[in-house]
Amino acid sequence: MSQLPDAPGDSPFQDERNARDEAPQFVLPLVVRIERSAPPARTDALETAARAVLLLLGDERALGDGEWAAAVRNWEDARIRKVVRRARGAEWRRAEALPGITVTGKSAEVRVFPPVPLDGWPKDLAKLQVSGTDLDDPEPPAGADPAQPVLWLNPELDMSAGKAMAQAGHGAQLAWWALDDEARAAWREAGFPLAVRTADPADWPRLTGSGLPLVRDAGFTEIAPGSSTVVADHPALR
Repeated sequence: MSQLPDAPGDSPFQDERNARDEAPQFVLPLVVRIERSAPPARTDALETAARAVLLLLGDERALGDGEWAAAVRNWEDARIRKVVRRARGAEWRRAEALPGITVTGKSAEVRVFPPVPLDGWPKDLAKLQVSGTDLDDPEPPAGADPAQPVLWLNPELDMSAGKAMAQAGHGAQLAWWALDDEARAAWREAGFPLAVRTADPADWPRLTGSGLPLVRDAGFTEIAPGSSTVVADHPALR
C-alpha cells in the first residue's frame, strides 16, 4: 500500500497571498447530479461531496506513483481549490465517462475528478453550470452522532449548496491531513462516515477556538476573504 501523504506545512485555506500563489493553480472538480424531477437533499449532497473528496485522497491512484498522484501533488502545492458544478441527463452521463469516482448518498450522487489546471478543464466539465446550485432539505436533519466526525458549518454565513459542498470538502480534507496514519486507515475502512451540520450560533465561538481544523475561505466567491466556514470535528482530534 502506498504511503499516505503528509499534510502541507501551512494551510492553503487563507486569504493572504503567499508563495503558493506563484505556483501553477489547479482545481478539484466535483459534479453533483441534479435532475429536475428528483433533486437531492441539501445535507445529503454536502455529506456526499465531503466523502467524495476523502475517497479521492485515499485512492491508490492518488498516492505514490498512481496515475492521479502527480495531479494531486500539483494541486496540493497550490491553493486547494474545489469547484462544484451541476449536471443532469446526458450531461451527467458524459461526466461519468471521464476518469473519476462517483459517490452515492441517500439521495445525492457526486462525482469527483482528479485535479485539473485552473484554465484546463475537460470540455464536458467546463460547460457545466457552476452558479446558482441550491438545494433544500425536505425535513431538518437529525442530530449528529458525537461518535462520528462532524463538519460544522458557520451559522452566520449564507452559502449556496454548491459553495457549501466545496467548503464541506475543505473541512474533510483538513481533518484527513490532521489524522495520523492509523486514524486515516480506520476512517477509510469504515467508509468515511461523517455528518455535516450547521453549528448552533452560541456554540460557534467555542468550536472555532477549540484547536480543531478550521477552514478560512480565500474569498474567491460568495463570501468575504478570511471568513471561517467549517470546523472539522473528528473524534480522533478532540
